Amino acid sequence: MLWTASQVLRKFSTSSHYYQNKLKLAIIGQSLFGQEVYSNLRKQGHKVVGVFTVPDKDGKADPLAVAAEKDGTPVFKFPRWRVKGKPIPEVVDAYKAVGAELNVMPFCSQFIPMNIIDQPKHGSIIYHPSILPLHRGASAINWTLIHGDKKAGFTVFWADDGLDTGPILLQRECAVEPNDTVDTLYNRFLFPEGIKAMVESVQLIADGKAPRVPQSEEGASYEGIQKKSNAKINLAQPAEAIHNWIRGHDKVPGAWTVIDGQTVTLYGSSMLGGSVPAGQPLEVEGASQPGLVTKNGLVLYGTDGKPLLVKNLQFEDGKMIPASKYFSSGESSSVELTDDEKKMASEIRNIWKSILSNVPAIEDTTDFFKSGAASMDVVRLVEEVKQKCAGVQLQTEDVYMATTFQDFIQMFVRKLRGEDQEEELVIDYATKDVNNMTVKMPYQCFINGQFEDAENGKSYQTINPTDGSVICKVSYASVGDVDRAVEAAKEAYDNGPWGRMNPRDRGSLLYKLADLMEEHQEELATIESIDSGAVYTLALKTHVGMSIQTFRYFAGWCDKIQGKTIPINQARPNRNLTFTKREPLGVCAIVIPWNYPLMMLAWKSAACLAAGNTLVLKPAQVTPLTALKFAELSVKAGIPKGVINILPGSGGMVGQRLSDHPDIRKLGFTGSTPIGKQIMKSCAVSNLKKVSLELGGKSPLIIFSDCDMDKAVRMGMSSVYFNKGENCIAAGRLFVEESIHDEYISRVVEEIKKMKIGDPLDRSTDHGPQNHKAHLDKLLEYCEVGIKEGATLVYGGKQVDRPGYFMEPTVFTDVEDHMFIAKEESFGPVMVVSKFKNGDVEGVLHRANDTEYGLASGVFTRDINKAMYVSERLEAGTVFINTYNKTDVASPFGGFKQSGFGKDLGEDALMEYLKTKAVTVEY
Repeated sequence: MLWTASQVLRKFSTSSHYYQNKLKLAIIGQSLFGQEVYSNLRKQGHKVVGVFTVPDKDGKADPLAVAAEKDGTPVFKFPRWRVKGKPIPEVVDAYKAVGAELNVMPFCSQFIPMNIIDQPKHGSIIYHPSILPLHRGASAINWTLIHGDKKAGFTVFWADDGLDTGPILLQRECAVEPNDTVDTLYNRFLFPEGIKAMVESVQLIADGKAPRVPQSEEGASYEGIQKKSNAKINLAQPAEAIHNWIRGHDKVPGAWTVIDGQTVTLYGSSMLGGSVPAGQPLEVEGASQPGLVTKNGLVLYGTDGKPLLVKNLQFEDGKMIPASKYFSSGESSSVELTDDEKKMASEIRNIWKSILSNVPAIEDTTDFFKSGAASMDVVRLVEEVKQKCAGVQLQTEDVYMATTFQDFIQMFVRKLRGEDQEEELVIDYATKDVNNMTVKMPYQCFINGQFEDAENGKSYQTINPTDGSVICKVSYASVGDVDRAVEAAKEAYDNGPWGRMNPRDRGSLLYKLADLMEEHQEELATIESIDSGAVYTLALKTHVGMSIQTFRYFAGWCDKIQGKTIPINQARPNRNLTFTKREPLGVCAIVIPWNYPLMMLAWKSAACLAAGNTLVLKPAQVTPLTALKFAELSVKAGIPKGVINILPGSGGMVGQRLSDHPDIRKLGFTGSTPIGKQIMKSCAVSNLKKVSLELGGKSPLIIFSDCDMDKAVRMGMSSVYFNKGENCIAAGRLFVEESIHDEYISRVVEEIKKMKIGDPLDRSTDHGPQNHKAHLDKLLEYCEVGIKEGATLVYGGKQVDRPGYFMEPTVFTDVEDHMFIAKEESFGPVMVVSKFKNGDVEGVLHRANDTEYGLASGVFTRDINKAMYVSERLEAGTVFINTYNKTDVASPFGGFKQSGFGKDLGEDALMEYLKTKAVTVEY
């Protein structure tokens, strides 16, 4: 995170940066990176006196030129700065006339004369995508990967007459993920952080604080631009070295090998973790053993026997195919075009003609690349076709896989018809015979409608808390997986059918999803039980049952999202109309806890989807399985790809990246207050994401002497021991009126002794295991603290003597207000009881509200006036009167104070995932 003095000042005034030192700048360079640097420098108050960039190509200006011309900034498009090594006088004069005090060169492919470099008062600074002096030269990112560097980064340095040898002004670095590519490194770090660093560097120069650190020649390296001729893969080396070579040459110039006597270029390499899927052997020249064509791609082996996976193959004629289709690449049949599709094909032919201007006529056999097209032409083709035919999901890889005009049209029409989405979902299940059924559990990341291993190949074990056994291995998502999932969700929102879908049709899909969840409810409840320790009967009724109800409730809201018409006063005669529209936010992130894995998913994602958003969801690391099963059911329901993405993994990595990601517009989180604060901070610093937080609680339950004792005992126990105490709104502290205190405790203990502790799949079990071992250990420590502080342990407080993570239902009395257990929630089966004086309503209210939390609360009394008075005074988002835990899908749920803000459930929850737009019309 790059914090500078300018950022601190902006906390106090939105315009304060204009009071800092500012410079007159010349921007010399090109590309989207150059455009962003230019725009951000102007936002900081610097004056850009001239932009020097490359000439238009095929009538299309460089992005830097487009932005500058729009702003009215002088733009110069010189094809070159010197001839035969000497500066061109006219070019030099034009440059000098702008009067720049500093040259900023974010990305420049031209050779700039030294008299231009040294002309400004402050000289020139350049951005280079490596940690200099390492990887000097034009292909620094590629060589970072080829050499298997563990760290990547960039340098902003002062230009001199050497090649990337000038003094260093600023450097930043990041870790290289095992399956990073040039694109992922650039998009995740080098691009966004590089822009910030260039802006920071200019301000340091303006303030006279910019360092000039001479580069050391120790460790310096220079590597030139790789050519196709020397990019052949040496397969006689370890797998990681092969993988590094392939990803370092992806996409240009492309690492190649020989298969069946022809040159084949390999793209999309990743190290393969876990077992290798079954496949068909393929001889690869120079390999230590045959490759394997699998449903996921081509598996190659290094000399160390380790596997790597290649996703795409490109042949000598330029055609690219998925590696998984190697043995079936020629089997697809042509489709007959309708009249409308023929018209579209004619328009696309004109696009080809405008790009391939050197070709006399575009025939069906015309090959895009053999006709001279380059990588930038691929981007142009894709964007122009998407502009002509809104809604078609086209990617650059599609052009490489259909290089002739005929093949391109066939591919385009299949995509237009949605036929490319009809491929059956491939799932590697973990299966388990349990609860008189065979449960089939997906265990991989779910990204863009497909289950796949984590990019880095990592996985972890998810544990059954009943006996501590391993259920299965689950993919451990990386930062790269988050970026791909967000990209898929953004594409689905911006260009997919979800964003264009009629709200009623969207509701129909959510109803279908709820029906499928109901159809699979026993399987879902069984998975929930073995993964989280929930008693099966409770999992069936609440964990799964309420999840189904939630999706049905919000499915009904899809076509009822409305704005308002608003009378406004303007000059007479008043011919104005103002109305509001409720619109979806875009890509949303959802991070859920482990106590109700499926239900928490439903509470947030149902409202999110009903509003028309797409989502990336991170389940709790210890309970990922029902979320992944839900992903499978979403495909069967017909939810378009990219709309729902599920990433199991760590909060520190996946959750943090979701908080930081610039393309996410909303984050919904349920979990602890400290983590909620960190998320809120990250969401603010990144892009001011909208946030809703359901955090910790210490919910008070007040039991007056005039209560229905039987009901108060029964519901009081439920308020604490429901779902093993792993309950957000659990009564963290009971206040019992003095005259009934002893009787109440006696009856509670009597009922606890009747509870059956055991296997959660046993239908007669009342109390299952705690969710995971670390939580059990924390609960035992919590009880020890209570005893040490002087509270009376009436019952329990120990682990049950049996395999698994079982804890005895526990009761503490004589708990004083200053004690740790009076202030902090246990999130487990621990009843914390304090007595209050007879008739002291105001006193007990003060004690109940004397907490930083405000999630829920409750009161038991037969006096309705007292009940209503207490409910008005309790500072909590939910108040239960003569009941507890009675939540409903139509009733809003959320807390006050440090229990968070925002609502789940009810119409209020829908508003969390919508934005309001006001439109005023004069007629």
